[in-house]
Amino acid sequence: MKKIIYTLFIITGITLVSSCKKTLDAPTQSSLDESVIFSTPSLAEGAIAGVLQSFGETNSYRGRFLVYYGLNNDTEVYNTLKSVDDDKAKLSNYNCNVNNSQMNTTDNAWAKFYEGIERANLAIRGIRTYGKIESNPAMAQILGEILTLRAVLYNDLIKGWGDVPARFEPITSATSYLPRSDRDVIYKQLLADLNEAAGYLPWPNESATTAKVERVNKAFAKGLRARLALAAGGYAQRLDGTIKLSSDPELAHDKMYAIAKKECLEIIASGKLKLLGFEEVFRKLNEETGAAGLESMWEIPFSDGRGRVIFDLGVKHLKTDQYTGQNKGGTDGPNPIMLYEYDNEDVRRDVTVVPYEWDGGDGTKGAAQVPSALGRLYFGKYRYEWMKRRVTSTNDDGLNWMYMRYADVVLMAAEAVNDIDGPAAAAPYLKMIRDRAFPTAPAKVTAFMATATASKSAFFDAVVNERALEFTGEMLRKADLIRWNLLGAKLAEAKTKLQQLENRQGKYATLPTKIYYKTLANGETVEIYGLKFGDTDAQGVALGYPSSKSWTMVTAGEAVSYWNALYTKDPNLQQYWPIWQVFLDSSNGLLNNKPLNL
Repeated sequence: MKKIIYTLFIITGITLVSSCKKTLDAPTQSSLDESVIFSTPSLAEGAIAGVLQSFGETNSYRGRFLVYYGLNNDTEVYNTLKSVDDDKAKLSNYNCNVNNSQMNTTDNAWAKFYEGIERANLAIRGIRTYGKIESNPAMAQILGEILTLRAVLYNDLIKGWGDVPARFEPITSATSYLPRSDRDVIYKQLLADLNEAAGYLPWPNESATTAKVERVNKAFAKGLRARLALAAGGYAQRLDGTIKLSSDPELAHDKMYAIAKKECLEIIASGKLKLLGFEEVFRKLNEETGAAGLESMWEIPFSDGRGRVIFDLGVKHLKTDQYTGQNKGGTDGPNPIMLYEYDNEDVRRDVTVVPYEWDGGDGTKGAAQVPSALGRLYFGKYRYEWMKRRVTSTNDDGLNWMYMRYADVVLMAAEAVNDIDGPAAAAPYLKMIRDRAFPTAPAKVTAFMATATASKSAFFDAVVNERALEFTGEMLRKADLIRWNLLGAKLAEAKTKLQQLENRQGKYATLPTKIYYKTLANGETVEIYGLKFGDTDAQGVALGYPSSKSWTMVTAGEAVSYWNALYTKDPNLQQYWPIWQVFLDSSNGLLNNKPLNL
């Protein structure tokens, strides 16, 4: 998939212009008749790559959406958090405007998502017309993949912009300009599409195409349907400005949770996926093994010279070194409070939250070192040093984006089953995740589960917390908090915790004021004392570490307090980005940004 030629769009000569710049033009007459293309699997398969091409464009997922969507929350932050007036910071601090210089371009994520949707619409129409899917399983599978990819794009449009234009047919002169649609219309279409798609798609490893995680399979289609159902049945800021559940009876909370329960339990019962060791999940991702049937369910494929996952979300390398030809990483990072949210025996902490960076040494041999401040931590799930190849591109690293993994399905099952059947029925699914997190402390798992299963509300709270611990750095948190109607509350809570952490108050009062550290002889391991509850300055001094430093939120003299830059407006009044001005100007007056507080 990483090297596939975009056959369909080379053969047909379809002219595509951004649908949001002024909407897509109608396609030109194909140089090869659609009846041939969409009745021949080897030709129609090119439509899959054509849609994915829109994912990987410069300002699409690759360089904008994956970097900036989802920040800031109680687990993930833009690492230059103090820069409240910077346009990059404004994408995350709930103070975004329509002229944002990072986004207000005709080739940005909004445009590329709709470009991919139009490509999908053209292929879906062609396959339904000429594909004979009832008697041609190969063509049906292609249809299933494209329906699923279109659902991915709409999922992220809704996450990023709320209510957006609904386009499920190729553009005509009559549909060149469309207003925003109530998202419920889109949710209902996607839920139907994914149900249909799952019927066409094989499970992981049941066909040659589903042996790799870069191709859509039945498990992912069902998992995405569960994720969309929970969103559709949850809270959101609506077109009238209020935050509420859907009033559409077809999207009632109980119905949506029933769908999520059904899909997740069917995936689990299939036995086609499995939980790996927590570190193993991300080592395999960085090693680019790509094997299906493990924990990764589907990944956005990037070629070796494309994609900026580690470039923006990974552990920082200050200079080029033995692992990378780019001095990047660390645009985003964990909210500093996450360093102290994990139990000392939770194996997820040291994989997820990295309190060191690479100094680059002489430019060829890097060594790990502690960062300048507590407010500069890194996501350890994405690491140049775990790759099997040295990154040579100066602009891109080529690591795939893991869009969904099996642990998400298990925790969605726990949430949905608890909601419908109560905590006793849901407990096995939460315990699966907790057991993996505490492989050497089963007694702690037992105690945790006893507390979590005390009531339905206690179990829900446990799931909310567990998803934070499990998925920090995977950009799921903001959408979760929105659907639970917890965005404002959790951000306020995080702000208070950040203040307390900086001032060593509340639960942080007993933490040391310094950290004590040394880099080991291998140059790649930093041993740090002072990061855990129970550590003390007295013991840090007694242990004789050669180096120590004050462990403060930010460096002295900065004008903006770290916690005050977390959000600058009420998050619940700006849950989404605005539609950018360039698209408003070319919408024939049909698009607007009500009810956002801009």
